[in-house]
Amino acid sequence: MLETLEYTDLSVEKIPTGIEGSTELDDIVFTSNAIDMINNIRTENNIPSDFFLRIATRSGGCSGMSYSLGFDSEFSDSDRKLASDKINLVIDSKSLFYVMGVTLDYVEGPNGSGFVFNNPNDMPTCGCHG
Repeated sequence: MLETLEYTDLSVEKIPTGIEGSTELDDIVFTSNAIDMINNIRTENNIPSDFFLRIATRSGGCSGMSYSLGFDSEFSDSDRKLASDKINLVIDSKSLFYVMGVTLDYVEGPNGSGFVFNNPNDMPTCGCHG
């Protein structure tokens, strides 16, 4: 059963993947909280505006995918550059299919704060449901 997370932040930026046959459900979604925090990090660290936000994935074992974020100005031929009015994004070709349909949010709560990747397609791969 897929878990659906509800966001109080209704203002989102959807970025189509540009993959042939993909639908709106495959768009990469950024909440305004995530975009605000990304812009704050960029400003606080004097990251030039021509750097793209890079999202990458790797196998997280039985608990699903592990995601990473960073700023990058170097690109390979296998990278896909995606852009919207509010964010410039780069994803390597291996990670692209794993981030389709992902919503990136930034949350603050009693247990801390940070970026949260909600991927409706990422299911545990073993019986422990880690």
